[in-house]
Amino acid sequence: MYFSLRLMVMLKKCQLFIVFCAWFLLGGCSSSNSPEQKILDRLQLQSECWNSGDLECFMVGYWQSDSLMFIGKSGVVYGYENTLKRYERTYPDKATMGQLNFDIQHVNKISEDSYFVVGKYHLTREIGDAEGYFSLLWRLIDGEWTIVADHSS
Repeated sequence: MYFSLRLMVMLKKCQLFIVFCAWFLLGGCSSSNSPEQKILDRLQLQSECWNSGDLECFMVGYWQSDSLMFIGKSGVVYGYENTLKRYERTYPDKATMGQLNFDIQHVNKISEDSYFVVGKYHLTREIGDAEGYFSLLWRLIDGEWTIVADHSS
C-alpha cells in the first residue's frame, strides 16, 4: 500500500514536470510571443554570452550581412565580420570584457517589422568599469528579430 501511494505521488510529479516542459517549449505565456519580448530575450541572451566571454555567441543578435552597420566612437563599421573583428580587437579577453548589464530604456515599434531600442550598458571590470548608451535598429528578417544597426557610445 505504501509503495503504491508513493508511486502515485511520483507519477503525479512527473506529469506536472511534463506539463511544465511542454508549456515552456511551446512558448509559455502569450507575452513571450510579442516582438518586444522576443527582442528583450535576445538582449538577455547576448548579455549571457558576453558574460561567459563568448563574442561569437554575443553576435547572435546581429544581422549576418555586409549591410550591418555599427557606429562607435571610432566611426562606422560595415558588415557582420568587420563588426565581430572590431569587438575582438576592442575586447581581446574576458578581463577586458568584464560583466555586461543592460538597462533597456525604450522599446519603440516603428513598423510591423521594425523596432528601435535605446538603452544603457555597464561593464563591471577589475581594470575599471565602462558604461555608455546605445541605440539599436531591429528588423524582422527570416522570422527572427535581428539588429541591423547599432550605435554605441
